Amino acid sequence: MKKPENLPCYDLYQRHVQLLKLQGKAKKTVDSYSRAICRVTEYFSCCPSELNPEQLQDYFAALVESHSWSTVKIDRLGLQFYWKHVLYKDWDWINIVKPPVVKTIPDILTPSEIERLIGATRKLRYRVFLLVTYSMGLRLEEALSLQVSDIDAERHLIHIRRGKGAKDRMVPLPDLTLKALRTLWTKHRHSSWLFPNARGTKENYCKAKNHMDRGGAQQAMKRVVEECGIKKKYPSIRSGTAGQLTFLSVV
Repeated sequence: MKKPENLPCYDLYQRHVQLLKLQGKAKKTVDSYSRAICRVTEYFSCCPSELNPEQLQDYFAALVESHSWSTVKIDRLGLQFYWKHVLYKDWDWINIVKPPVVKTIPDILTPSEIERLIGATRKLRYRVFLLVTYSMGLRLEEALSLQVSDIDAERHLIHIRRGKGAKDRMVPLPDLTLKALRTLWTKHRHSSWLFPNARGTKENYCKAKNHMDRGGAQQAMKRVVEECGIKKKYPSIRSGTAGQLTFLSVV
């Protein structure tokens, strides 16, 4: 996909992003909705404001064939926001795009499977990341965004900031997880991030401006799941307790 500044009507794209931020949308939502505008603009090589309902209907028909329904739904919402708040146009025809309602239950990994995963993970930062995510039932972004100041070692609590629904919460911090985090931190000693972006030299590692890459964490887990021969399609690690991993050696 081309960079936004290389596409037609970049000024409208910028306004779209600005309005999303002004409405307090989460960064992930801003990125997803703006990506939808880039995708449709590149598809037709023209400004979205020039498109008619028939063209958009054809676009979504093609999108259904090439992307998941989740992407179709997000793109629909992104274009709907663009039409309403940037172009000041109605969006009635969009009712023809109705993603099916599918309720799935993730395959839950057992404690023994979690132990195999962590044991087979070669890099320390990913081993600790898996333990943190599993032992405290965190979402991917919640674990990645953890900072040193979020840890209350005395009370064995960790402060989760802006979780689902942009809500904060306190989560119990198991002894094993605290020990693993301390060991990891001594390797990089970053002043803020518990999982800093590991790029370049060790000196750059401790000066990282961002947390560990989301895609890298996802790929690491996918790879180790395959290596361990776990056949569950969408394995979830948001269900366990560190108490079940008492004898696990993380470091």
